[in-house]
Amino acid sequence: MSGLKLKRNVLNVKQKLKILQKFDNGESASPDAEDVLNDGNTISHSAALQSAETLLDYMGQRGFDYGDITAVRKICVDIRQEMNKEN
Repeated sequence: MSGLKLKRNVLNVKQKLKILQKFDNGESASPDAEDVLNDGNTISHSAALQSAETLLDYMGQRGFDYGDITAVRKICVDIRQEMNKEN
């Protein structure tokens, strides 16, 4: 994994304040948070795959239900297929 750069979604102070103000007013900040995170900042397929594989390891260690593990494995397969489409 050397040389792999993962893109991080970082909120600036203004964005954080806007979301916190919505919470203070009893409003849902979800749409604003999603807009900020999706505004030109997308997670790469490789980062998503790495996260899903880490989740699989965790689920295996904790004895999660086979059906749940199978669902996450399917997500890994879907991510790999998307990666192959782009290449």
